[in-house]
Amino acid sequence: MATFFLIIIYLAFISLGLPDSMLGAAWPVMQQQYGAPIEIAGLLSMIIVAGTIFSSLASGTLLKRWGTGNVTFISVTVTAVSLLGFSLSPSILWLAILALPLGLGAGSIDAGLNNYVATHYKAHHMSWLHCFWGIGAMLGPIIMSHYMASDNSWKSGYLVVAIIQFVLVVLLFCTLPLWKRVENNNIKEGNESQADRSNIVLSETVSNEKPLKIKGVKLSLLTFLFYVGMEATMGLWGSSFLVNVKDLSAVVAAQWVSLYYGGITVGRFITGFVTFRFNNRILIRAGQTIALVGAILLVIPLPTIYSLIGFILVGLGSAPIFPCMLHETPVWFGKEHSQRIMGYQMAVAYTGGALLPPLLWWVGAHTTFMIFPFVIVAYVVVMLIGSEKINALMERRLN
Repeated sequence: MATFFLIIIYLAFISLGLPDSMLGAAWPVMQQQYGAPIEIAGLLSMIIVAGTIFSSLASGTLLKRWGTGNVTFISVTVTAVSLLGFSLSPSILWLAILALPLGLGAGSIDAGLNNYVATHYKAHHMSWLHCFWGIGAMLGPIIMSHYMASDNSWKSGYLVVAIIQFVLVVLLFCTLPLWKRVENNNIKEGNESQADRSNIVLSETVSNEKPLKIKGVKLSLLTFLFYVGMEATMGLWGSSFLVNVKDLSAVVAAQWVSLYYGGITVGRFITGFVTFRFNNRILIRAGQTIALVGAILLVIPLPTIYSLIGFILVGLGSAPIFPCMLHETPVWFGKEHSQRIMGYQMAVAYTGGALLPPLLWWVGAHTTFMIFPFVIVAYVVVMLIGSEKINALMERRLN
């Protein structure tokens, strides 16, 4: 039963990933059809993320009241309805209205499932969980580029993804009793070892502190802010960069962005096996280094094919960062604080996703859009500095 339960969690994360990359892939065509300024994509992204931030902050209360299964079912249902609305939307105004529930559907389930897996399962499960998010994020632009190429209809792409979401809704509804049974029976894998690690890392004094007062928490929030900001910037403006700077077609650009998400997906699948040999801290450092190399390839004026390699390397490097940092949260800051801190991390992470992509557009509008790869390099450097400082704090705590 525990294995089947994990499969349900993995499928739920596919539903989280599917919509995340679609707006950026479709925007070059959507912009033309609606006659909208390019910056409207940033506004729509901010609305989506605002909903996600709100539901992330409320996740602790919602999960305690309704349970993980019910929150997952409701969240996927809201997402499916919103995507269906996108496929029928007659104007930008309707897209903006529907963007809010689309974001609300993601926050609570994201924080809830991440904390459950981080607390009760081993590191490879966290990487594979986010690998399934990557499958959804990779499929989004693939589906979108297929329909844009065949009938030039981005709405058909949203409709297909909405149908996929509704299939997941039916599956989740049928398995609601399983969620309740698993939660009631406390079926877990590797729970004792994770709890032991938390007790080793945290002293009694730190365990009694308020979450935001624990040393390293704010640094972790900063790292999550710039990680998701980088990921969202790559997803939202990657196609526009390739179209406007590298002179690629919208269809080819969308396919290249899907390869970026493919790099994240493949990287997280591989990371799941690598965690058997290397710890989370080593994997975080290695991922950030690889992402930095990929971002530098985007900066250097090389033939276009190197930009594709850069996109893939940034994706591969990004792969271990998010899941490994989430899995370390109960270890770094204590199991008793992990749910609340995880909610803070999700909220701050999505704040980065809401603010940093529009910031790139604003700066680019006043200078040039060629700053895109330089900004990605800067984000990776900030992440690297933040995570290394956390590692130093943890080493001092152990000593």
